[in-house]
Amino acid sequence: MIRFWRRVKFLFQFNKSIPFLKDFFLSTEVRVTTKLLSLLLIVGYAIFPFDIIPDFFLIFGVLDDVAIASFILQQIVKIAPESLKLKHGLDDKKAR
Repeated sequence: MIRFWRRVKFLFQFNKSIPFLKDFFLSTEVRVTTKLLSLLLIVGYAIFPFDIIPDFFLIFGVLDDVAIASFILQQIVKIAPESLKLKHGLDDKKAR
């Protein structure tokens, strides 16, 4: 349960993640395959309507979307080079 609330908190700080994501995808330190995999996860999640809990269950349906989106963002932070994490104030403790 604690992990879930950390993910929700991480997602509410998404506006801070936008510059990080821009630098991540434009960085020469990140391998092209890593960028493609990350992009595939983001686009795939946005395109495919598969949900663990359907959205017509209102609160629970939206919460599973929040959990999955924050999980994807956290994974991108984890695989980012240390220089990007330090530049944007995202260390491993915050990404977990």
